[in-house]
Amino acid sequence: MPVFRQAAFVLAAHDLAQLPPAAGVEIAFAGRSNAGKSSAINAIVRRRRLAFVSNTPGRTQAINFFSLGKDRFLVDLPGYGYAAVSKEERRGWGTLISTYIQSRRSLRGLIVVMDARHPFTPLDLQLLNWIAPLGTPNHVLLTKADKLGKREAATALSKAEGIASQWAQCSVQLFSATTGRGVEAAQGVIARWLREARP
Repeated sequence: MPVFRQAAFVLAAHDLAQLPPAAGVEIAFAGRSNAGKSSAINAIVRRRRLAFVSNTPGRTQAINFFSLGKDRFLVDLPGYGYAAVSKEERRGWGTLISTYIQSRRSLRGLIVVMDARHPFTPLDLQLLNWIAPLGTPNHVLLTKADKLGKREAATALSKAEGIASQWAQCSVQLFSATTGRGVEAAQGVIARWLREARP
């Protein structure tokens, strides 16, 4: 889709004071540190290294903004749940993520990235419960679907849809940055949110 070809890095905010003005439309990505969030972003924008991919989980330690042009942004939130950082760092990331999600006026949709083999961890559930009262739509990408057999993938999707049904604004799909499975579907969700958010 043409809108994603414009994706370009704008800035990294390491604390709330560094966030840009809440103008325009933002679609944020959140997920556990090892769920493949950066790879998902790169697959969706059809770029190899727009979002930094590392073999070491927890490398995304800031809120990264990517412009899609015309006051439209993709926002990469810090990965959560990575045990090899200090408790203080984890608390800091948690505050950054929760404050952004719960108070950012320009946030119009949240993509929640989960490993298809281990979805809906307690931290994932906490995230979905944070955003539920706001009425902000959210869409779950069950990443690394290529690591599941056909029957396993179908079962994982069915179970995830059952769990997601408790939130009115939550939808789910299978996704693989490696094979491209589900990329067009994810692009479609984001493009629809961007269209619906226009004044």
